[in-house]
Amino acid sequence: MDLLLSLLALLCTLVGIVGCIVPALPGVILSFVGVLCAWGASWSELSVATVCIWLAVTVAVTVADYFLPGWMARRFGGSRAGSLGATIGIFVGLFFGPWGILLGPFAGAIIGELLHDSTDKGRAFKVGIGSFLAFAVGTGIKLTAAIGMFVLVIADTWGPFKAWVTAIF
Repeated sequence: MDLLLSLLALLCTLVGIVGCIVPALPGVILSFVGVLCAWGASWSELSVATVCIWLAVTVAVTVADYFLPGWMARRFGGSRAGSLGATIGIFVGLFFGPWGILLGPFAGAIIGELLHDSTDKGRAFKVGIGSFLAFAVGTGIKLTAAIGMFVLVIADTWGPFKAWVTAIF
């Protein structure tokens, strides 16, 4: 059972890293499931505090990923309509594959701003750029968290896994 948990931990954290880029996979959440799998193995040296810290990181990164584009649109001078458009763009972009995820917040912020004030196209474009930058920052934060969990799982499972493989082969 420990071997299965360790293999699942490695698989979940690897797929979690991919999921930070591929829109259909909840990357950081999968990585955290990997941490839980590693923690469930009898040879795990992970503490409850470590697991709780990574849970908090997972929740914070997941929430930030959904709200960062809207918030950033406001920081770049956007109205509430631009912020709402960026947030809606994230969800609509899910239906258009990787390009939709990439351009959804950008297009949503621009459309929201143009609906709010169609005379200021320059500001609408600036707000769209802010939303795109927020998407890029959010992806970077997700990748950082997912890679951190992968390193944690490797560090926790490598010694016992290596001993098991050596004993068998």
